[in-house]
Amino acid sequence: MNKLKFLRYSLFLILITINIGCDQISKSMVRERLDYHEQIQLAGDHVLLTKVENTGAFLSLGDDFSPLAKTLLLNLLPAIAMLGLLFWLFQGRMRLGMALGICCIIGGGIGNIFDRVAYGSVTDFLYIHVGLFRTGIFNFADVSITFGALFIIALGIWKGRKV
Repeated sequence: MNKLKFLRYSLFLILITINIGCDQISKSMVRERLDYHEQIQLAGDHVLLTKVENTGAFLSLGDDFSPLAKTLLLNLLPAIAMLGLLFWLFQGRMRLGMALGICCIIGGGIGNIFDRVAYGSVTDFLYIHVGLFRTGIFNFADVSITFGALFIIALGIWKGRKV
């Protein structure tokens, strides 16, 4: 492996690790310091911290699935997707911008999968409300996944070609 490829792959692993680390540290702090549904206002009522254990996926979708369906659709399928993205990432054929977006998606995905396997749910804790804009309750992994996806889309629009 040449030096440039080693540096590139090291950057990918560092970025993925930082994403997982920030996600897990923030969730650990919330689990230890907030009671379930306790609310802490950060910017008036525009940004709230509140602890929710989500047994489903985004916006609690799948919360009412059977245990087998949850295992398959919320643990196994995302784990296979993360492995596929990792394999694709380390093929070395994508542009750096695309790779950085993929790293964010992988880091966030692994963070949420880890929670589901280790705790049986994903700890969500951030809520934003500004004017008509309101979010569901989310976590750092969700931010990472969303940022990665939007970054890839923006690159595609900005470059006007395949990213």
